[in-house]
Amino acid sequence: MSASHWPVAVKRFPSLTVATPRLHVRPLGAGDAGQVAEIFADRQTRRWLPFPTGDGPVDGRAWCTEIAAEARDHGDGDHYAVVRREDDRIVGCLWTGRTDWTARSTEVSYAIAADARGFGVAAEAVDALTIALILEHGFQRVELRVAPGNLASRRVAEKAGFTYEGLLRNAGHVHGERVDVEVWSLVAADLR
Repeated sequence: MSASHWPVAVKRFPSLTVATPRLHVRPLGAGDAGQVAEIFADRQTRRWLPFPTGDGPVDGRAWCTEIAAEARDHGDGDHYAVVRREDDRIVGCLWTGRTDWTARSTEVSYAIAADARGFGVAAEAVDALTIALILEHGFQRVELRVAPGNLASRRVAEKAGFTYEGLLRNAGHVHGERVDVEVWSLVAADLR
Protein backbone atom coordinates (compact mmCIF):
# COMPACT_ATOMS: atom_id res chain seq x y z
CA MET A 1 0.00 0.00 0.00
CA SER A 2 1.40 3.38 -0.93
CA ALA A 3 1.79 6.15 1.61
CA SER A 4 -0.77 8.26 -0.27
CA HIS A 5 -3.52 5.81 0.71
CA TRP A 6 -2.75 5.54 4.42
CA PRO A 7 -3.98 6.92 6.72
CA VAL A 8 -7.31 7.79 5.12
CA ALA A 9 -8.32 11.40 5.66
CA VAL A 10 -11.32 11.79 7.95
CA LYS A 11 -14.32 13.02 6.05
CA ARG A 12 -17.10 15.03 7.60
CA PHE A 13 -20.31 13.02 7.60
CA PRO A 14 -22.61 14.29 4.84
CA SER A 15 -25.38 16.66 5.78
CA LEU A 16 -28.63 15.25 4.52
CA THR A 17 -32.37 15.62 4.74
CA VAL A 18 -34.81 13.12 3.24
CA ALA A 19 -38.57 13.02 2.96
CA THR A 20 -41.18 10.32 2.47
CA PRO A 21 -44.90 10.88 2.06
CA ARG A 22 -45.37 10.63 5.86
CA LEU A 23 -42.00 11.58 7.31
CA HIS A 24 -39.22 14.12 7.15
CA VAL A 25 -35.74 13.02 8.32
CA ARG A 26 -33.45 15.92 9.17
CA PRO A 27 -30.46 16.69 11.38
CA LEU A 28 -31.30 17.33 15.03
CA GLY A 29 -30.97 20.80 16.52
CA ALA A 30 -30.97 22.32 20.02
CA GLY A 31 -34.72 23.01 19.80
CA ASP A 32 -35.39 19.27 19.53
CA ALA A 33 -33.87 18.45 22.92
CA GLY A 34 -37.10 18.07 24.90
CA GLN A 35 -38.78 15.73 22.43
CA VAL A 36 -35.60 13.68 22.04
CA ALA A 37 -35.20 13.32 25.82
CA GLU A 38 -38.80 12.03 26.00
CA ILE A 39 -38.14 9.41 23.31
CA PHE A 40 -35.01 8.15 25.08
CA ALA A 41 -36.70 8.19 28.50
CA ASP A 42 -39.22 5.55 27.42
CA ARG A 43 -38.62 2.28 29.25
CA GLN A 44 -39.15 0.07 26.19
CA THR A 45 -36.70 2.19 24.18
CA ARG A 46 -34.05 2.02 26.90
CA ARG A 47 -34.53 -1.74 27.18
CA TRP A 48 -32.67 -2.36 23.90
CA LEU A 49 -30.24 0.54 23.62
CA PRO A 50 -26.61 0.16 24.66
CA PHE A 51 -26.80 3.01 27.16
CA PRO A 52 -25.44 2.45 30.68
CA THR A 53 -28.25 1.92 33.20
CA GLY A 54 -26.77 4.01 36.00
CA ASP A 55 -26.25 7.15 33.96
CA GLY A 56 -29.82 8.44 34.36
CA PRO A 57 -31.76 10.04 31.53
CA VAL A 58 -30.19 10.92 28.19
CA ASP A 59 -29.30 14.61 28.01
CA GLY A 60 -31.44 15.61 25.01
CA ARG A 61 -29.62 18.90 24.48
CA ALA A 62 -26.17 17.26 24.41
CA TRP A 63 -27.48 14.47 22.12
CA CYS A 64 -28.86 17.03 19.65
CA THR A 65 -25.88 19.40 19.72
CA GLU A 66 -22.44 18.46 21.09
CA ILE A 67 -22.64 14.70 20.62
CA ALA A 68 -24.11 15.03 17.11
CA ALA A 69 -21.56 17.69 16.10
CA GLU A 70 -18.68 15.58 17.41
CA ALA A 71 -19.83 12.54 15.43
CA ARG A 72 -20.28 14.66 12.27
CA ASP A 73 -16.96 16.45 12.61
CA HIS A 74 -15.04 13.21 13.22
CA GLY A 75 -16.72 11.57 10.22
CA ASP A 76 -18.31 8.88 12.37
CA GLY A 77 -21.97 9.69 11.73
CA ASP A 78 -24.81 12.07 12.53
CA HIS A 79 -28.03 12.31 14.55
CA TYR A 80 -31.42 12.84 12.89
CA ALA A 81 -34.98 13.67 13.86
CA VAL A 82 -37.80 11.63 12.37
CA VAL A 83 -40.58 14.18 11.98
CA ARG A 84 -44.18 13.22 11.24
CA ARG A 85 -45.24 15.59 8.46
CA GLU A 86 -48.93 15.77 9.41
CA ASP A 87 -48.26 17.49 12.75
CA ASP A 88 -44.52 18.37 12.59
CA ARG A 89 -43.86 16.27 15.71
CA ILE A 90 -40.62 14.38 16.29
CA VAL A 91 -41.64 10.72 16.52
CA GLY A 92 -38.18 9.18 16.43
CA CYS A 93 -34.44 9.53 16.24
CA LEU A 94 -31.96 7.94 13.87
CA TRP A 95 -28.21 8.02 14.24
CA THR A 96 -25.33 6.68 12.24
CA GLY A 97 -22.01 5.45 13.57
CA ARG A 98 -19.16 3.00 13.04
CA THR A 99 -18.55 4.69 9.69
CA ASP A 100 -15.68 3.26 7.66
CA TRP A 101 -14.77 5.67 4.85
CA THR A 102 -12.48 3.19 3.11
CA ALA A 103 -15.22 0.56 2.91
CA ARG A 104 -17.91 3.26 2.48
CA SER A 105 -20.03 1.63 5.19
CA THR A 106 -21.94 2.84 8.24
CA GLU A 107 -24.39 1.58 10.84
CA VAL A 108 -27.86 3.03 11.45
CA SER A 109 -29.59 2.89 14.84
CA TYR A 110 -32.98 4.25 15.85
CA ALA A 111 -35.47 4.90 18.63
CA ILE A 112 -39.16 5.55 18.04
CA ALA A 113 -41.61 7.33 20.36
CA ALA A 114 -43.94 4.93 22.18
CA ASP A 115 -47.11 6.29 20.57
CA ALA A 116 -45.61 6.06 17.06
CA ARG A 117 -44.60 2.39 17.25
CA GLY A 118 -46.42 -0.20 15.19
CA PHE A 119 -47.15 2.13 12.26
CA GLY A 120 -44.07 1.42 10.12
CA VAL A 121 -42.33 4.67 11.09
CA ALA A 122 -38.98 3.06 11.92
CA ALA A 123 -38.80 0.98 8.73
CA GLU A 124 -39.83 3.94 6.57
CA ALA A 125 -37.27 6.28 8.16
CA VAL A 126 -34.43 3.72 8.12
CA ASP A 127 -35.18 2.86 4.48
CA ALA A 128 -35.24 6.53 3.40
CA LEU A 129 -31.99 7.34 5.21
CA THR A 130 -30.27 4.21 3.88
CA ILE A 131 -31.28 4.90 0.28
CA ALA A 132 -30.01 8.49 0.56
CA LEU A 133 -26.69 7.33 2.01
CA ILE A 134 -26.20 4.83 -0.81
CA LEU A 135 -27.59 6.71 -3.83
CA GLU A 136 -26.70 10.30 -2.93
CA HIS A 137 -23.54 9.88 -0.84
CA GLY A 138 -21.82 6.82 -2.29
CA PHE A 139 -22.05 4.47 0.66
CA GLN A 140 -21.76 0.83 -0.34
CA ARG A 141 -23.08 -0.82 2.82
CA VAL A 142 -25.41 0.16 5.66
CA GLU A 143 -25.79 -2.10 8.69
CA LEU A 144 -28.37 -2.56 11.42
CA ARG A 145 -27.35 -4.42 14.57
CA VAL A 146 -30.13 -6.03 16.58
CA ALA A 147 -30.11 -7.80 19.93
CA PRO A 148 -31.61 -11.26 19.22
CA GLY A 149 -34.58 -10.80 21.56
CA ASN A 150 -35.62 -7.50 19.97
CA LEU A 151 -38.30 -8.85 17.62
CA ALA A 152 -39.62 -5.39 16.74
CA SER A 153 -36.19 -4.32 15.44
CA ARG A 154 -35.88 -7.54 13.49
CA ARG A 155 -39.20 -6.69 11.76
CA VAL A 156 -37.93 -3.16 11.04
CA ALA A 157 -34.82 -4.60 9.35
CA GLU A 158 -36.93 -6.95 7.24
CA LYS A 159 -39.46 -4.26 6.23
CA ALA A 160 -36.67 -1.83 5.34
CA GLY A 161 -35.21 -4.40 2.93
CA PHE A 162 -32.15 -5.44 4.94
CA THR A 163 -30.71 -8.95 4.67
CA TYR A 164 -29.81 -11.02 7.72
CA GLU A 165 -26.11 -11.90 7.64
CA GLY A 166 -25.51 -13.68 10.90
CA LEU A 167 -24.86 -13.48 14.59
CA LEU A 168 -21.90 -11.74 16.19
CA ARG A 169 -21.38 -13.57 19.44
CA ASN A 170 -20.87 -11.46 22.55
CA ALA A 171 -20.44 -8.36 20.35
CA GLY A 172 -22.81 -5.93 22.03
CA HIS A 173 -24.00 -4.71 25.38
CA VAL A 174 -27.40 -3.85 26.80
CA HIS A 175 -27.72 -2.55 30.38
CA GLY A 176 -24.09 -3.33 31.09
CA GLU A 177 -24.42 -6.98 30.08
CA ARG A 178 -22.77 -8.59 27.08
CA VAL A 179 -25.16 -9.80 24.37
CA ASP A 180 -24.99 -11.39 20.96
CA VAL A 181 -25.88 -9.12 18.04
CA GLU A 182 -27.62 -9.94 14.77
CA VAL A 183 -26.12 -8.17 11.77
CA TRP A 184 -28.44 -7.03 8.98
CA SER A 185 -27.25 -5.13 5.90
CA LEU A 186 -28.40 -3.34 2.81
CA VAL A 187 -25.74 -2.89 0.14
CA ALA A 188 -25.63 -0.80 -3.01
CA ALA A 189 -26.23 -3.87 -5.22
CA ASP A 190 -29.57 -4.43 -3.44
CA LEU A 191 -30.89 -1.21 -4.98
CA ARG A 192 -30.17 -2.23 -8.59
